[in-house]
Amino acid sequence: MKSSNARNRAWQLLVAFVMDGRWDWRRKMAEAAGLPFSRVRALDRLRRGSLSLRALAEVVGTDPPATTVIVNDLEARGLVVRETHPDDKRTKVVSLTAEGRRIARVARAVTEKAPTTFDALTDKDVADLMRIVERLSVG
Repeated sequence: MKSSNARNRAWQLLVAFVMDGRWDWRRKMAEAAGLPFSRVRALDRLRRGSLSLRALAEVVGTDPPATTVIVNDLEARGLVVRETHPDDKRTKVVSLTAEGRRIARVARAVTEKAPTTFDALTDKDVADLMRIVERLSVG
């Protein structure tokens, strides 16, 4: 049981560490794009192609009314267009405009770097961490 508790605690610490570090990256992406992160995330999800409002809500992790607010804002900025689905007149499909694609590329170019706390790690620590993460990623 102690082993399970230790695994759970390790997971909780890892999640907290990563999530705390992501705030800075999200802020930088939002600044680069000149948009709130919720809008950047929507543009990023539309990079691969058009999505219905419902599908966009699912991939950005918001409810349909919030997604409509996001799309309304992006549409007003000229970054997306909303059209009626050709096979289902009740469904709206959202697509990036050329400017929307450009903004998505600008935001995506913001690379996430290791936090400065990683500077305290030795080369062996980093190698051990890489080995562990790669092992977890496989299974």
